Amino acid sequence: MESLVIIVFVLGYLAITLEHNLKIDKLIPALGMMAVSWALISLGHLEVFEVNTEELRLEPSHLDEILLHHLGKTAEILIFLIGAMTIVEIIDYFNGFSAIKDFVRTNSKVKLLWIFSILAFILSAIIDNLTATIVLITILRKIIKTRDDRLWFAGLIVIAANAGGAWSPIGDVTTTMLWIGDKVTTLNLIKFLFIPSLLCMVVPALVASKLPAFKGNIEQLEDTDEGGVDEYSKIMLYLGLSAIVFVPVFKTVTHLPPYVGMMLSLAVVAVFAEIYSSARISLTSVDLDSDAAGHHSPVHKALSGIELPSILFFLGILMAVAALESLGILFNFANQMNNTVPMLGTEPNIENYNVSDLVVMLMGVASAVIDNVPLVAASIGMFSDPQDSPLWHFIAYSAGTGGSMLIIGSAAGVVAMGMEKINFFWYLKKISWLALIGFVVGAVTFMFMRSIL
Repeated sequence: MESLVIIVFVLGYLAITLEHNLKIDKLIPALGMMAVSWALISLGHLEVFEVNTEELRLEPSHLDEILLHHLGKTAEILIFLIGAMTIVEIIDYFNGFSAIKDFVRTNSKVKLLWIFSILAFILSAIIDNLTATIVLITILRKIIKTRDDRLWFAGLIVIAANAGGAWSPIGDVTTTMLWIGDKVTTLNLIKFLFIPSLLCMVVPALVASKLPAFKGNIEQLEDTDEGGVDEYSKIMLYLGLSAIVFVPVFKTVTHLPPYVGMMLSLAVVAVFAEIYSSARISLTSVDLDSDAAGHHSPVHKALSGIELPSILFFLGILMAVAALESLGILFNFANQMNNTVPMLGTEPNIENYNVSDLVVMLMGVASAVIDNVPLVAASIGMFSDPQDSPLWHFIAYSAGTGGSMLIIGSAAGVVAMGMEKINFFWYLKKISWLALIGFVVGAVTFMFMRSIL
């Protein structure tokens, strides 16, 4: 029966990659393989497990308990995502991103490439790679008219956002896992990973700037924003982004999950949005109690603009991977890899380091296909290296940047795929090799820095 679960997962992933060929939205196979996988576990009375991180072994668990556990972890991500998307939509409601667009004074594709790459790298470290991708692709839509041009820029934004998220404890969910699990500290994470992550962004952008796709100038959209930029646009832009930046501060102070802080931030932004929206309506002499005023609620408008298919897709993917994890398949796979290729030993000699590097780089490549969250979770349970061991830093880098090699390999990629309808094979042909170059250059740089620091 376990083999059937694996087959369902493989077929589901294959259907996702062939979305455009099959003419079936990717959320359908994602939800299908989630439901079928857990149904097979239940009907087959398969034993489910949870990882005992202290004794590094699997322990039996009850199906209902472990299902609720994984659903809870998935819900944390989805609620966080809904909050971030809603804030972004509220900013857009007030034409906040048009304020940023006004600062872009160039039509040069190469200059725009560097502007968006640097913005993605910096923003992802502050507001996480997923939210940074949503913000920048939203801006892209307001600047670049030609969809083919936007696809190239979106692909490089994914690479830059994932690179930026790798060196920050709040920039990527896997790095946050290592940080919360006391495997890495903030200062050492930045010390060892900032330069490798920077090169992981710079090198692909440098190579891409030489490609024909980035030659010449872009065809810009005409300014069609209703009402244009007013006094509230910049206020809501800065308020919205500040509210998102506040989330990790809230988590540090309260030790509550990030989605709680995101809901607080959303509530604050929504209050100001309603006040400013009412002020706008009063200026146009619309009765605040009328139906017309009700239809102008920024919160309702923002919620209707959320990419619900992307939310359901995340639900399906994360819960399907959770089924494999609960059966111990991912944990056993990692153990087999550990037995085949020895990991970092107690003696930090160069031979063991080289072997360990190969395994961690393979984990990075695997994260482009398999969700990096369970991979990192399995590594935390498997290895007992001390805090700030080079192993943990390299896992943070590989898991964070390796997902860029496939469009479905990271949350940033999945969101970009949904927002711009990026074809899986187009990304594989045009962008994946750039991501691979950046990944390898950053990995080699990390190995060098580890030997001298």
